[in-house]
Amino acid sequence: MEITVQWIRTSWTKKSRGGQAASRRNAAPVGFVLPHARTGACAHVIRMHERDGFEPFDTQEDRREADVRLREDDGRLSVFPRVQPMFGLPPRPRRPPAVRLAPVQWVRWQLNYRFSSAKGMRDWSYWLDTFNIAYGPVKADVFLSTPTVSVDEQGPLR
Repeated sequence: MEITVQWIRTSWTKKSRGGQAASRRNAAPVGFVLPHARTGACAHVIRMHERDGFEPFDTQEDRREADVRLREDDGRLSVFPRVQPMFGLPPRPRRPPAVRLAPVQWVRWQLNYRFSSAKGMRDWSYWLDTFNIAYGPVKADVFLSTPTVSVDEQGPLR
């Protein structure tokens, strides 16, 4: 069965924690139209950085490079994002279980991270990963609609 992966990483520093920069960051999309030429072995990867005014830059990468575990079993797709790196996690309760998708369903799963420099010399930096994953054939605008399942695994960033 066809599996479509869209991975959006938004990254910023303390400069975008408030004011206009935070408004721009918070207005960043959580879903994009898929590229016309795509294959099931590729993930649609979008990066948005504070230094670029959160302008999206997209590429296609090998789906195995996406930080998400996908497993087909008994006509369903099990989806579970990997947490990389563990030291970047803000405090949060236990991780939820994997989501099992039936054909024509899709999930939006969001995780956030917080980092300091090794010696504490630079500002904190942050990123938000949004995984949009569909099981079965989809239209190019599928990730602009409401997901079948939504998992918000964001913790406090302080």
